[in-house]
Amino acid sequence: MKKSMIRAAKGEIPADLVLKNGNVVNVFSEEIVTCDVAVVDGWIVGLGSYQGEREIDCTGKYIAPGLIDAHVHIESSMVSPLEFTKYIVRKGTTGIVADPHEIVNVSGKRGMDYILDASEHVPADVYVMVPSSVPATNIDTNGAGKFLAEDMAEYKSHPRVLGLGEMMRFVDVLGEDPETMDKLDAFSDMVMDGHAPGISSKEIQAYRMAGIQDDHECSTGEEALEKLRAGFHILVREGSGAKNLESILSGLLKKGASLDNCMFCTDDKHLEDIEKEGHINFCVRKAIALGVPEVKAYKMASWNAARFYGIPHAGAVGAGYRADLLIVDDLREAVPSMVIKNGTVVDDAWLSSFAYELKDRSLLHTVCIRSLSEEDLFLTKKEKNHVLELVPNELLTLHRVEEVPGQHGEFTPAQDYGKLVVMERHGKNGKVGVCPVKGYGIRSGAIATTISHDSHNIIAAGDNDRDILCAVRELGRIQGGYVIASGGKVIDELPLALSGLMSVNSAEEVQEKTGEMVQKARDMGVSEGVDPFITLSFMALTVIPELRLTESGMFDVTAMQFIEE
Repeated sequence: MKKSMIRAAKGEIPADLVLKNGNVVNVFSEEIVTCDVAVVDGWIVGLGSYQGEREIDCTGKYIAPGLIDAHVHIESSMVSPLEFTKYIVRKGTTGIVADPHEIVNVSGKRGMDYILDASEHVPADVYVMVPSSVPATNIDTNGAGKFLAEDMAEYKSHPRVLGLGEMMRFVDVLGEDPETMDKLDAFSDMVMDGHAPGISSKEIQAYRMAGIQDDHECSTGEEALEKLRAGFHILVREGSGAKNLESILSGLLKKGASLDNCMFCTDDKHLEDIEKEGHINFCVRKAIALGVPEVKAYKMASWNAARFYGIPHAGAVGAGYRADLLIVDDLREAVPSMVIKNGTVVDDAWLSSFAYELKDRSLLHTVCIRSLSEEDLFLTKKEKNHVLELVPNELLTLHRVEEVPGQHGEFTPAQDYGKLVVMERHGKNGKVGVCPVKGYGIRSGAIATTISHDSHNIIAAGDNDRDILCAVRELGRIQGGYVIASGGKVIDELPLALSGLMSVNSAEEVQEKTGEMVQKARDMGVSEGVDPFITLSFMALTVIPELRLTESGMFDVTAMQFIEE
Protein backbone atom coordinates (compact mmCIF):
# COMPACT_ATOMS: atom_id res chain seq x y z
CA MET A 1 0.00 0.00 0.00
CA LYS A 2 1.48 3.31 -1.07
CA LYS A 3 1.63 6.11 1.47
CA SER A 4 0.16 8.39 -1.20
CA MET A 5 -3.06 6.33 -1.06
CA ILE A 6 -3.46 7.02 2.66
CA ARG A 7 -2.72 10.70 2.08
CA ALA A 8 -5.28 10.82 -0.71
CA ALA A 9 -7.80 9.05 1.51
CA LYS A 10 -7.31 11.78 4.09
CA GLY A 11 -7.81 14.41 1.39
CA GLU A 12 -4.28 15.79 1.78
CA ILE A 13 -3.45 15.27 -1.91
CA PRO A 14 -5.67 14.96 -4.98
CA ALA A 15 -6.73 11.49 -6.10
CA ASP A 16 -5.96 10.27 -9.62
CA LEU A 17 -9.66 10.06 -10.41
CA VAL A 18 -12.75 11.23 -8.56
CA LEU A 19 -16.30 10.29 -9.46
CA LYS A 20 -18.22 13.32 -8.21
CA ASN A 21 -21.63 13.39 -6.54
CA GLY A 22 -22.66 9.84 -7.45
CA ASN A 23 -25.22 7.69 -5.66
CA VAL A 24 -23.09 4.87 -4.31
CA VAL A 25 -24.56 1.40 -3.91
CA ASN A 26 -23.22 0.41 -0.49
CA VAL A 27 -23.29 -3.39 -0.21
CA PHE A 28 -22.23 -3.30 3.44
CA SER A 29 -25.14 -1.25 4.80
CA GLU A 30 -27.48 -1.89 1.83
CA GLU A 31 -27.98 1.85 1.36
CA ILE A 32 -27.67 4.37 -1.43
CA VAL A 33 -25.22 7.08 -0.27
CA THR A 34 -24.54 10.23 -2.26
CA CYS A 35 -20.82 11.05 -2.23
CA ASP A 36 -17.60 11.18 -4.23
CA VAL A 37 -15.52 8.10 -4.96
CA ALA A 38 -11.76 8.72 -4.99
CA VAL A 39 -9.40 6.43 -6.93
CA VAL A 40 -5.60 6.17 -6.83
CA ASP A 41 -3.56 3.75 -8.93
CA GLY A 42 -6.60 1.58 -9.66
CA TRP A 43 -7.77 1.38 -6.03
CA ILE A 44 -10.66 3.08 -4.28
CA VAL A 45 -9.10 5.12 -1.48
CA GLY A 46 -12.14 6.86 -0.03
CA LEU A 47 -15.78 7.86 -0.16
CA GLY A 48 -16.80 11.35 0.85
CA SER A 49 -15.82 14.74 -0.54
CA TYR A 50 -12.66 14.63 -2.68
CA GLN A 51 -10.68 16.46 -5.34
CA GLY A 52 -8.96 14.69 -8.22
CA GLU A 53 -6.51 15.20 -11.04
CA ARG A 54 -9.39 13.98 -13.20
CA GLU A 55 -13.01 14.35 -12.20
CA ILE A 56 -16.13 12.80 -13.72
CA ASP A 57 -19.51 14.24 -12.81
CA CYS A 58 -21.84 11.44 -11.72
CA THR A 59 -24.67 13.63 -10.48
CA GLY A 60 -27.91 11.67 -10.73
CA LYS A 61 -26.05 8.46 -11.62
CA TYR A 62 -25.51 5.33 -9.55
CA ILE A 63 -22.11 3.83 -8.81
CA ALA A 64 -22.20 0.09 -8.15
CA PRO A 65 -19.47 -2.52 -7.74
CA GLY A 66 -18.34 -4.31 -10.87
CA LEU A 67 -20.44 -7.43 -11.33
CA ILE A 68 -19.24 -11.03 -10.94
CA ASP A 69 -20.43 -14.12 -12.78
CA ALA A 70 -20.13 -16.79 -10.09
CA HIS A 71 -20.05 -19.76 -12.46
CA VAL A 72 -19.42 -19.72 -16.19
CA HIS A 73 -17.90 -21.89 -18.87
CA ILE A 74 -15.96 -19.55 -21.13
CA GLU A 75 -15.98 -22.23 -23.81
CA SER A 76 -19.75 -21.90 -24.12
CA SER A 77 -19.29 -18.37 -25.46
CA MET A 78 -17.39 -20.04 -28.33
CA VAL A 79 -14.62 -17.45 -28.14
CA SER A 80 -11.29 -17.16 -26.35
CA PRO A 81 -10.99 -15.84 -22.78
CA LEU A 82 -9.73 -12.55 -24.18
CA GLU A 83 -12.63 -12.10 -26.56
CA PHE A 84 -15.16 -13.18 -23.94
CA THR A 85 -13.93 -10.76 -21.29
CA LYS A 86 -13.76 -7.91 -23.81
CA TYR A 87 -17.41 -8.58 -24.52
CA ILE A 88 -18.78 -8.90 -20.99
CA VAL A 89 -16.82 -6.07 -19.38
CA ARG A 90 -18.83 -3.64 -21.49
CA LYS A 91 -21.93 -5.00 -19.74
CA GLY A 92 -20.44 -4.28 -16.31
CA THR A 93 -19.06 -7.75 -15.51
CA THR A 94 -15.55 -7.17 -14.21
CA GLY A 95 -14.91 -10.64 -12.78
CA ILE A 96 -15.83 -14.25 -13.46
CA VAL A 97 -15.36 -17.65 -11.84
CA ALA A 98 -14.67 -19.98 -14.76
CA ASP A 99 -14.87 -23.75 -14.82
CA PRO A 100 -13.01 -25.05 -17.91
CA HIS A 101 -14.33 -28.58 -17.74
CA GLU A 102 -15.48 -28.39 -21.37
CA ILE A 103 -12.03 -27.96 -22.88
CA VAL A 104 -10.43 -30.21 -20.26
CA ASN A 105 -12.85 -33.00 -21.20
CA VAL A 106 -11.67 -32.68 -24.80
CA SER A 107 -7.97 -31.86 -24.37
CA GLY A 108 -7.08 -32.66 -20.78
CA LYS A 109 -4.17 -30.86 -19.17
CA ARG A 110 -3.44 -29.02 -22.42
CA GLY A 111 -6.89 -27.46 -22.19
CA MET A 112 -6.44 -26.46 -18.55
CA ASP A 113 -3.07 -24.87 -19.29
CA TYR A 114 -4.55 -22.99 -22.22
CA ILE A 115 -7.35 -21.45 -20.14
CA LEU A 116 -4.97 -20.30 -17.41
CA ASP A 117 -2.49 -18.88 -19.89
CA ALA A 118 -5.07 -17.24 -22.16
CA SER A 119 -6.90 -15.57 -19.24
CA GLU A 120 -3.81 -14.09 -17.58
CA HIS A 121 -3.90 -10.66 -19.23
CA VAL A 122 -7.48 -9.84 -20.14
CA PRO A 123 -9.88 -6.95 -19.41
CA ALA A 124 -11.77 -8.71 -16.58
CA ASP A 125 -10.56 -10.80 -13.65
CA VAL A 126 -10.73 -14.51 -14.46
CA TYR A 127 -10.63 -16.91 -11.53
CA VAL A 128 -10.59 -20.61 -12.30
CA MET A 129 -11.98 -23.74 -10.69
CA VAL A 130 -10.20 -27.02 -11.37
CA PRO A 131 -12.60 -29.34 -13.22
CA SER A 132 -13.77 -32.13 -10.94
CA SER A 133 -15.67 -34.32 -13.37
CA VAL A 134 -13.48 -35.32 -16.28
CA PRO A 135 -15.10 -37.43 -17.54
CA ALA A 136 -18.49 -36.29 -16.26
CA THR A 137 -19.52 -39.94 -16.07
CA ASN A 138 -18.16 -43.33 -17.05
CA ILE A 139 -21.03 -43.63 -19.50
CA ASP A 140 -19.75 -41.83 -22.59
CA THR A 141 -16.39 -41.26 -24.30
CA ASN A 142 -14.44 -38.04 -23.88
CA GLY A 143 -11.19 -37.01 -25.49
CA ALA A 144 -9.05 -36.55 -22.40
CA GLY A 145 -9.76 -39.73 -20.49
CA LYS A 146 -9.55 -39.28 -16.71
CA PHE A 147 -8.39 -36.12 -14.94
CA LEU A 148 -7.61 -37.41 -11.46
CA ALA A 149 -6.71 -35.88 -8.11
CA GLU A 150 -3.01 -36.29 -8.81
CA ASP A 151 -3.42 -34.45 -12.13
CA MET A 152 -5.20 -31.59 -10.38
CA ALA A 153 -2.73 -31.12 -7.53
CA GLU A 154 -0.31 -28.84 -9.39
CA TYR A 155 -3.04 -26.28 -10.05
CA LYS A 156 -3.97 -25.68 -6.41
CA SER A 157 -1.10 -23.25 -5.92
CA HIS A 158 -1.98 -21.11 -8.93
CA PRO A 159 -2.93 -17.62 -7.67
CA ARG A 160 -6.14 -17.51 -9.70
CA VAL A 161 -7.35 -21.01 -8.86
CA LEU A 162 -10.07 -20.85 -6.20
CA GLY A 163 -10.99 -24.49 -5.72
CA LEU A 164 -12.73 -27.52 -7.18
CA GLY A 165 -15.13 -27.11 -10.08
CA GLU A 166 -18.70 -28.31 -10.11
CA MET A 167 -18.95 -31.85 -8.77
CA MET A 168 -21.24 -33.19 -11.45
CA ARG A 169 -20.65 -36.77 -10.33
CA PHE A 170 -22.97 -36.33 -7.37
CA VAL A 171 -24.02 -39.98 -7.61
CA ASP A 172 -20.38 -40.91 -7.03
CA VAL A 173 -20.21 -38.53 -4.07
CA LEU A 174 -23.22 -40.18 -2.48
CA GLY A 175 -21.82 -43.60 -3.34
CA GLU A 176 -18.39 -42.72 -1.90
CA ASP A 177 -16.54 -43.59 -5.10
CA PRO A 178 -12.80 -43.73 -4.27
CA GLU A 179 -11.60 -41.52 -7.16
CA THR A 180 -14.24 -38.92 -6.39
CA MET A 181 -13.46 -38.95 -2.68
CA ASP A 182 -9.77 -38.44 -3.49
CA LYS A 183 -10.68 -35.24 -5.32
CA LEU A 184 -12.84 -33.99 -2.45
CA ASP A 185 -10.07 -34.74 0.02
CA ALA A 186 -7.50 -32.94 -2.13
CA PHE A 187 -9.58 -29.74 -2.25
CA SER A 188 -11.10 -29.88 1.24
CA ASP A 189 -9.28 -26.65 2.15
CA MET A 190 -10.76 -24.73 -0.80
CA VAL A 191 -14.18 -23.91 -2.22
CA MET A 192 -15.87 -26.90 -3.84
CA ASP A 193 -18.66 -26.23 -6.31
CA GLY A 194 -21.73 -28.42 -6.61
CA HIS A 195 -23.98 -29.70 -9.37
CA ALA A 196 -26.86 -31.79 -8.06
CA PRO A 197 -30.20 -31.26 -9.80
CA GLY A 198 -33.20 -32.84 -8.16
CA ILE A 199 -31.63 -34.34 -5.04
CA SER A 200 -33.57 -33.87 -1.82
CA SER A 201 -33.88 -34.83 1.81
CA LYS A 202 -30.95 -36.85 3.17
CA GLU A 203 -29.16 -36.80 -0.18
CA ILE A 204 -28.81 -33.04 0.21
CA GLN A 205 -27.46 -33.50 3.71
CA ALA A 206 -24.95 -36.09 2.52
CA TYR A 207 -23.83 -33.94 -0.42
CA ARG A 208 -23.21 -31.02 1.93
CA MET A 209 -21.47 -33.30 4.43
CA ALA A 210 -19.04 -34.28 1.67
CA GLY A 211 -17.84 -30.68 1.60
CA ILE A 212 -19.77 -29.33 -1.39
CA GLN A 213 -20.65 -25.71 -0.67
CA ASP A 214 -22.90 -24.42 -3.47
CA ASP A 215 -25.25 -25.45 -6.25
CA HIS A 216 -26.29 -23.81 -9.52
CA GLU A 217 -28.69 -26.50 -10.72
CA CYS A 218 -31.82 -25.50 -8.78
CA SER A 219 -34.85 -25.08 -11.03
CA THR A 220 -37.49 -24.12 -8.45
CA GLY A 221 -37.77 -22.00 -5.35
CA GLU A 222 -38.59 -25.08 -3.31
CA GLU A 223 -35.39 -26.84 -4.35
CA ALA A 224 -33.32 -23.72 -3.70
CA LEU A 225 -34.86 -23.23 -0.26
CA GLU A 226 -34.18 -26.81 0.78
CA LYS A 227 -30.56 -26.43 -0.22
CA LEU A 228 -30.28 -23.02 1.47
CA ARG A 229 -31.59 -24.56 4.67
CA ALA A 230 -28.87 -27.19 4.41
CA GLY A 231 -26.17 -24.53 4.27
CA PHE A 232 -25.58 -24.36 0.52
CA HIS A 233 -24.95 -21.11 -1.29
CA ILE A 234 -27.27 -20.85 -4.29
CA LEU A 235 -25.99 -19.70 -7.65
CA VAL A 236 -29.12 -18.38 -9.36
CA ARG A 237 -28.68 -19.24 -13.03
CA GLU A 238 -29.93 -17.31 -16.02
CA GLY A 239 -28.23 -18.43 -19.20
CA SER A 240 -29.25 -19.26 -22.75
CA GLY A 241 -30.27 -22.87 -22.23
CA ALA A 242 -31.38 -22.76 -18.58
CA LYS A 243 -33.41 -19.82 -17.30
CA ASN A 244 -34.07 -20.50 -13.63
CA LEU A 245 -33.90 -17.02 -12.09
CA GLU A 246 -37.60 -16.20 -12.08
CA SER A 247 -38.69 -19.54 -10.64
CA ILE A 248 -36.03 -19.52 -7.92
CA LEU A 249 -36.33 -15.92 -6.79
CA SER A 250 -40.12 -15.84 -6.97
CA GLY A 251 -40.21 -18.89 -4.71
CA LEU A 252 -37.65 -17.54 -2.25
CA LEU A 253 -39.34 -14.13 -2.08
CA LYS A 254 -42.71 -15.76 -1.46
CA LYS A 255 -41.23 -17.63 1.51
CA GLY A 256 -39.44 -14.55 2.80
CA ALA A 257 -36.11 -16.38 2.64
CA SER A 258 -32.81 -14.57 3.04
CA LEU A 259 -30.89 -13.90 -0.16
CA ASP A 260 -27.57 -13.32 1.59
CA ASN A 261 -26.24 -16.68 0.38
CA CYS A 262 -27.48 -16.24 -3.18
CA MET A 263 -25.51 -14.95 -6.15
CA PHE A 264 -25.92 -14.88 -9.92
CA CYS A 265 -24.37 -16.96 -12.66
CA THR A 266 -24.92 -17.57 -16.36
CA ASP A 267 -23.29 -21.02 -16.63
CA ASP A 268 -23.66 -21.03 -20.43
CA LYS A 269 -24.76 -17.96 -22.38
CA HIS A 270 -24.36 -17.14 -26.04
CA LEU A 271 -22.83 -13.86 -27.14
CA GLU A 272 -25.99 -13.18 -29.13
CA ASP A 273 -28.07 -13.34 -25.95
CA ILE A 274 -25.54 -11.24 -24.04
CA GLU A 275 -25.77 -8.63 -26.78
CA LYS A 276 -29.58 -8.56 -26.70
CA GLU A 277 -30.18 -8.89 -22.95
CA GLY A 278 -26.98 -8.20 -21.08
CA HIS A 279 -24.87 -10.43 -18.86
CA ILE A 280 -25.03 -10.38 -15.05
CA ASN A 281 -26.64 -6.94 -15.30
CA PHE A 282 -29.59 -8.73 -16.93
CA CYS A 283 -29.87 -10.90 -13.81
CA VAL A 284 -29.92 -7.75 -11.69
CA ARG A 285 -32.62 -6.16 -13.83
CA LYS A 286 -34.78 -9.26 -13.80
CA ALA A 287 -34.37 -9.78 -10.04
CA ILE A 288 -35.44 -6.22 -9.31
CA ALA A 289 -38.48 -6.60 -11.55
CA LEU A 290 -39.46 -9.67 -9.50
CA GLY A 291 -39.33 -7.73 -6.26
CA VAL A 292 -35.77 -8.09 -5.00
CA PRO A 293 -34.75 -4.77 -3.37
CA GLU A 294 -32.47 -2.84 -5.69
CA VAL A 295 -29.35 -2.73 -3.52
CA LYS A 296 -29.85 -6.39 -2.58
CA ALA A 297 -29.87 -7.35 -6.27
CA TYR A 298 -26.57 -5.55 -6.88
CA LYS A 299 -25.13 -7.13 -3.75
CA MET A 300 -26.07 -10.58 -5.04
CA ALA A 301 -24.30 -9.70 -8.28
CA SER A 302 -21.07 -8.58 -6.65
CA TRP A 303 -20.32 -8.80 -2.94
CA ASN A 304 -22.04 -12.15 -2.31
CA ALA A 305 -19.90 -13.87 -4.95
CA ALA A 306 -16.66 -12.14 -3.89
CA ARG A 307 -17.26 -13.00 -0.23
CA PHE A 308 -18.14 -16.63 -0.93
CA TYR A 309 -15.22 -17.35 -3.24
CA GLY A 310 -12.75 -15.28 -1.25
CA ILE A 311 -11.96 -13.02 -4.20
CA PRO A 312 -9.74 -10.33 -2.69
CA HIS A 313 -10.56 -6.64 -2.89
CA ALA A 314 -13.61 -7.15 -5.12
CA GLY A 315 -17.36 -6.77 -4.96
CA ALA A 316 -17.77 -3.46 -3.13
CA VAL A 317 -17.42 0.30 -3.51
CA GLY A 318 -15.22 1.14 -0.56
CA ALA A 319 -11.72 2.10 0.52
CA GLY A 320 -9.27 -0.75 -0.05
CA TYR A 321 -11.23 -2.28 -2.94
CA ARG A 322 -10.22 -2.38 -6.57
CA ALA A 323 -11.81 0.38 -8.61
CA ASP A 324 -14.02 -2.00 -10.60
CA LEU A 325 -17.18 0.01 -11.02
CA LEU A 326 -20.45 -0.04 -12.91
CA ILE A 327 -22.09 3.36 -13.45
CA VAL A 328 -25.75 3.41 -14.47
CA ASP A 329 -28.40 6.06 -15.04
CA ASP A 330 -31.28 3.87 -13.86
CA LEU A 331 -30.67 1.47 -10.98
CA ARG A 332 -33.56 -0.77 -12.01
CA GLU A 333 -32.42 -1.13 -15.63
CA ALA A 334 -28.73 -1.77 -14.83
CA VAL A 335 -27.57 -0.63 -18.27
CA PRO A 336 -23.99 0.70 -18.05
CA SER A 337 -23.37 4.31 -18.97
CA MET A 338 -19.74 3.72 -18.01
CA VAL A 339 -17.62 0.84 -16.75
CA ILE A 340 -14.34 1.32 -14.89
CA LYS A 341 -11.85 -1.53 -14.50
CA ASN A 342 -8.86 -1.10 -12.19
CA GLY A 343 -9.44 2.64 -12.30
CA THR A 344 -9.48 2.79 -16.12
CA VAL A 345 -12.55 3.75 -18.12
CA VAL A 346 -13.44 0.87 -20.41
CA ASP A 347 -13.40 2.04 -24.03
CA ASP A 348 -12.37 0.74 -27.44
CA ALA A 349 -8.82 2.06 -27.18
CA TRP A 350 -8.22 0.33 -23.84
CA LEU A 351 -9.76 -2.94 -24.99
CA SER A 352 -7.66 -2.95 -28.16
CA SER A 353 -4.50 -2.88 -26.05
CA PHE A 354 -5.00 -6.54 -25.08
CA ALA A 355 -3.70 -9.36 -27.28
CA TYR A 356 -3.04 -13.10 -27.09
CA GLU A 357 -1.29 -15.61 -29.36
CA LEU A 358 -2.18 -19.30 -29.19
CA LYS A 359 0.87 -21.34 -28.19
CA ASP A 360 -0.41 -24.92 -28.46
CA ARG A 361 -1.52 -25.42 -32.07
CA SER A 362 -2.49 -29.04 -31.44
CA LEU A 363 -5.68 -27.70 -29.87
CA LEU A 364 -6.83 -26.85 -33.42
CA HIS A 365 -6.97 -30.54 -34.46
CA THR A 366 -9.30 -32.53 -32.21
CA VAL A 367 -12.07 -33.88 -34.48
CA CYS A 368 -11.43 -37.42 -35.70
CA ILE A 369 -14.48 -39.27 -37.10
CA ARG A 370 -14.81 -42.44 -39.14
CA SER A 371 -16.60 -42.78 -42.46
CA LEU A 372 -20.38 -42.83 -41.93
CA SER A 373 -23.40 -43.94 -43.95
CA GLU A 374 -27.19 -43.83 -43.58
CA GLU A 375 -27.05 -47.38 -42.21
CA ASP A 376 -25.32 -45.98 -39.12
CA LEU A 377 -28.43 -43.85 -38.46
CA PHE A 378 -31.01 -46.64 -38.77
CA LEU A 379 -33.48 -46.86 -35.85
CA THR A 380 -36.02 -49.66 -35.54
CA LYS A 381 -39.65 -48.62 -35.16
CA LYS A 382 -41.33 -50.68 -32.48
CA GLU A 383 -44.88 -50.82 -31.18
CA LYS A 384 -43.68 -48.13 -28.79
CA ASN A 385 -40.27 -46.44 -28.67
CA HIS A 386 -38.43 -44.60 -25.95
CA VAL A 387 -38.51 -40.88 -26.81
CA LEU A 388 -36.43 -37.98 -25.48
CA GLU A 389 -38.74 -34.97 -25.07
CA LEU A 390 -37.36 -31.45 -24.59
CA VAL A 391 -38.73 -29.13 -21.90
CA PRO A 392 -38.97 -25.47 -23.02
CA ASN A 393 -36.46 -23.16 -21.32
CA GLU A 394 -34.98 -26.04 -19.31
CA LEU A 395 -32.09 -28.46 -19.59
CA LEU A 396 -34.26 -31.17 -18.06
CA THR A 397 -35.84 -33.68 -20.43
CA LEU A 398 -38.80 -36.03 -20.21
CA HIS A 399 -38.68 -39.77 -20.83
CA ARG A 400 -41.62 -40.81 -22.99
CA VAL A 401 -42.58 -44.25 -24.26
CA GLU A 402 -44.97 -43.88 -27.18
CA GLU A 403 -45.74 -44.74 -30.77
CA VAL A 404 -43.51 -42.92 -33.24
CA PRO A 405 -43.90 -42.41 -36.99
CA GLY A 406 -42.26 -44.72 -39.50
CA GLN A 407 -42.72 -47.50 -42.01
CA HIS A 408 -41.25 -50.88 -42.90
CA GLY A 409 -39.94 -51.24 -39.37
CA GLU A 410 -37.88 -48.05 -39.46
CA PHE A 411 -38.42 -44.86 -37.46
CA THR A 412 -38.93 -41.93 -39.82
CA PRO A 413 -39.05 -38.35 -38.47
CA ALA A 414 -42.44 -36.69 -38.93
CA GLN A 415 -44.84 -34.36 -37.15
CA ASP A 416 -43.16 -33.36 -33.87
CA TYR A 417 -40.61 -36.19 -33.94
CA GLY A 418 -37.07 -35.63 -35.14
CA LYS A 419 -33.99 -37.83 -35.08
CA LEU A 420 -31.25 -37.22 -32.53
CA VAL A 421 -27.77 -38.62 -33.22
CA VAL A 422 -24.57 -38.71 -31.15
CA MET A 423 -21.26 -39.75 -32.75
CA GLU A 424 -17.94 -40.31 -31.00
CA ARG A 425 -15.46 -37.79 -32.43
CA HIS A 426 -12.20 -38.32 -30.53
CA GLY A 427 -10.98 -41.21 -32.68
CA LYS A 428 -11.49 -43.82 -29.97
CA ASN A 429 -14.37 -46.16 -30.86
CA GLY A 430 -16.50 -44.61 -33.64
CA LYS A 431 -19.81 -45.47 -31.94
CA VAL A 432 -23.11 -43.89 -33.01
CA GLY A 433 -26.26 -43.53 -30.89
CA VAL A 434 -29.69 -42.70 -32.33
CA CYS A 435 -33.12 -41.94 -30.80
CA PRO A 436 -36.37 -40.07 -31.50
CA VAL A 437 -36.47 -36.53 -30.13
CA LYS A 438 -39.67 -34.61 -29.49
CA GLY A 439 -40.03 -30.85 -29.21
CA TYR A 440 -36.98 -29.74 -31.23
CA GLY A 441 -39.04 -28.98 -34.29
CA ILE A 442 -36.56 -28.82 -37.17
CA ARG A 443 -37.96 -29.40 -40.68
CA SER A 444 -36.24 -30.05 -44.01
CA GLY A 445 -32.76 -30.14 -42.61
CA ALA A 446 -30.36 -30.85 -39.78
CA ILE A 447 -28.16 -29.12 -37.25
CA ALA A 448 -24.92 -30.63 -35.97
CA THR A 449 -22.27 -29.48 -33.50
CA THR A 450 -19.13 -30.64 -31.72
CA ILE A 451 -20.32 -28.84 -28.59
CA SER A 452 -22.03 -31.64 -26.68
CA HIS A 453 -21.61 -31.51 -22.92
CA ASP A 454 -19.45 -32.77 -21.41
CA SER A 455 -17.56 -35.24 -23.55
CA HIS A 456 -18.18 -33.12 -26.64
CA ASN A 457 -18.84 -35.76 -29.18
CA ILE A 458 -20.78 -34.73 -32.26
CA ILE A 459 -24.50 -34.30 -31.68
CA ALA A 460 -27.00 -33.71 -34.46
CA ALA A 461 -30.74 -33.34 -34.86
CA GLY A 462 -32.70 -33.43 -38.08
CA ASP A 463 -35.64 -34.78 -39.99
CA ASN A 464 -33.68 -36.77 -42.58
CA ASP A 465 -30.49 -38.84 -42.68
CA ARG A 466 -28.94 -37.17 -45.72
CA ASP A 467 -28.80 -33.75 -44.08
CA ILE A 468 -27.62 -35.17 -40.76
CA LEU A 469 -24.68 -36.88 -42.48
CA CYS A 470 -23.93 -33.79 -44.56
CA ALA A 471 -23.69 -31.64 -41.43
CA VAL A 472 -21.58 -34.20 -39.57
CA ARG A 473 -19.07 -34.61 -42.39
CA GLU A 474 -18.64 -30.86 -42.61
CA LEU A 475 -17.81 -30.75 -38.91
CA GLY A 476 -14.95 -33.14 -39.60
CA ARG A 477 -13.67 -30.93 -42.39
CA ILE A 478 -13.71 -27.67 -40.40
CA GLN A 479 -12.54 -29.36 -37.18
CA GLY A 480 -15.62 -28.52 -35.17
CA GLY A 481 -18.30 -25.90 -34.71
CA TYR A 482 -21.92 -25.45 -35.79
CA VAL A 483 -23.30 -26.62 -39.13
CA ILE A 484 -26.77 -26.33 -40.66
CA ALA A 485 -27.58 -28.51 -43.67
CA SER A 486 -30.63 -28.68 -45.91
CA GLY A 487 -31.28 -30.37 -49.24
CA GLY A 488 -28.05 -32.33 -48.91
CA LYS A 489 -25.96 -29.15 -48.76
CA VAL A 490 -24.33 -27.04 -46.04
CA ILE A 491 -26.29 -23.80 -45.84
CA ASP A 492 -24.39 -22.18 -42.96
CA GLU A 493 -21.57 -22.91 -40.53
CA LEU A 494 -19.54 -21.47 -37.68
CA PRO A 495 -16.07 -23.03 -37.44
CA LEU A 496 -14.90 -23.61 -33.84
CA ALA A 497 -11.51 -25.20 -34.37
CA LEU A 498 -10.11 -24.62 -30.87
CA SER A 499 -10.83 -28.06 -29.33
CA GLY A 500 -14.02 -28.03 -31.40
CA LEU A 501 -15.42 -25.55 -28.88
CA MET A 502 -14.10 -22.05 -29.53
CA SER A 503 -13.40 -19.77 -32.45
CA VAL A 504 -10.10 -18.07 -33.18
CA ASN A 505 -12.04 -15.05 -34.46
CA SER A 506 -13.40 -12.01 -32.66
CA ALA A 507 -16.45 -12.05 -30.42
CA GLU A 508 -18.24 -9.67 -32.76
CA GLU A 509 -17.79 -12.03 -35.71
CA VAL A 510 -18.96 -15.04 -33.69
CA GLN A 511 -21.91 -13.13 -32.24
CA GLU A 512 -23.04 -11.99 -35.68
CA LYS A 513 -22.73 -15.46 -37.21
CA THR A 514 -24.47 -17.11 -34.26
CA GLY A 515 -27.38 -14.70 -34.56
CA GLU A 516 -27.73 -15.48 -38.25
CA MET A 517 -27.66 -19.22 -37.64
CA VAL A 518 -30.17 -19.05 -34.79
CA GLN A 519 -32.57 -17.22 -37.10
CA LYS A 520 -32.05 -19.80 -39.85
CA ALA A 521 -32.76 -22.56 -37.34
CA ARG A 522 -35.97 -20.78 -36.30
CA ASP A 523 -36.97 -20.45 -39.94
CA MET A 524 -36.49 -24.22 -40.24
CA GLY A 525 -38.92 -24.80 -37.39
CA VAL A 526 -36.79 -25.08 -34.24
CA SER A 527 -39.19 -24.35 -31.41
CA GLU A 528 -39.31 -21.20 -29.31
CA GLY A 529 -38.13 -22.01 -25.80
CA VAL A 530 -35.44 -24.23 -27.32
CA ASP A 531 -32.07 -22.71 -28.12
CA PRO A 532 -31.19 -24.39 -31.44
CA PHE A 533 -27.60 -24.99 -30.38
CA ILE A 534 -27.23 -24.71 -26.60
CA THR A 535 -30.25 -26.89 -25.82
CA LEU A 536 -29.01 -29.44 -28.34
CA SER A 537 -25.57 -29.44 -26.76
CA PHE A 538 -26.94 -30.67 -23.43
CA MET A 539 -28.87 -33.65 -24.78
CA ALA A 540 -25.90 -35.99 -24.21
CA LEU A 541 -25.13 -34.82 -20.68
CA THR A 542 -25.92 -37.84 -18.52
CA VAL A 543 -26.08 -36.01 -15.18
CA ILE A 544 -29.32 -34.10 -15.84
CA PRO A 545 -32.65 -36.02 -15.71
CA GLU A 546 -34.53 -37.72 -17.20
CA LEU A 547 -33.22 -39.08 -20.49
CA ARG A 548 -30.05 -38.49 -22.54
CA LEU A 549 -28.46 -39.90 -25.66
CA THR A 550 -24.82 -40.98 -25.87
CA GLU A 551 -22.78 -42.62 -28.62
CA SER A 552 -23.59 -45.93 -26.90
CA GLY A 553 -27.36 -45.38 -26.87
CA MET A 554 -30.17 -43.92 -24.74
CA PHE A 555 -29.43 -43.46 -21.06
CA ASP A 556 -32.03 -43.22 -18.29
CA VAL A 557 -30.53 -40.74 -15.82
CA THR A 558 -33.17 -41.48 -13.19
CA ALA A 559 -32.37 -45.20 -13.18
CA MET A 560 -28.70 -44.60 -14.09
CA GLN A 561 -28.69 -47.28 -16.75
CA PHE A 562 -28.82 -47.69 -20.52
CA ILE A 563 -32.15 -48.52 -22.10
CA GLU A 564 -32.15 -51.89 -23.79
CA GLU A 565 -33.57 -51.56 -27.27
